[in-house]
Amino acid sequence: MRNFINLLTFSRIFTGPIILILILFYTNYIFAFILFLVISITDYFDGFLARKYKLESEMGAILDPIADKILITFLLLAIAVELNSFFVALMAGLILSREFWVSALRQLSSSNDVVNLTKVTFQAKIKTSLQFLSICSYLIGLMRGNSLIIFTSDFLLLASTILTIKTGWNYTTAIYSTKFNEGEEN
Repeated sequence: MRNFINLLTFSRIFTGPIILILILFYTNYIFAFILFLVISITDYFDGFLARKYKLESEMGAILDPIADKILITFLLLAIAVELNSFFVALMAGLILSREFWVSALRQLSSSNDVVNLTKVTFQAKIKTSLQFLSICSYLIGLMRGNSLIIFTSDFLLLASTILTIKTGWNYTTAIYSTKFNEGEEN
């Protein structure tokens, strides 16, 4: 079962580039959408199965959010290029910057034995879900050739970017309000 759970996580890592190719080189939005929808569901199931069978691991806790970030990165890049959209590129840049920052915070918290400060929160799970929803919306807009859906997707992406920045801020304040930083100020 552990191997199956890890396979679900790795599937998100390996599928991102495939979906990018489907969008940019084959303009196969339908297959890209179906593949993204199926692979997005693995984000729920790998965690659910790990908890159900008590197979949670440190590696899984590290790889799961990384797999999400890799998948989201490839999709946002593909959408920005396909739509020739400065807005999507800017939002993707903000989202990615936050992800790099939170990775650094997780390293800092790990080296100071306060990893509980940067564990994935419920709000961060909502953020990922909203990112997935906005990507699905863009793919539906591309499939249907519907600029109104794409315009609506911009608002979903903006909302997910705001939530992304907010969760990054929450992690930042949690880390920098801990006692381990007090010794560094001297």
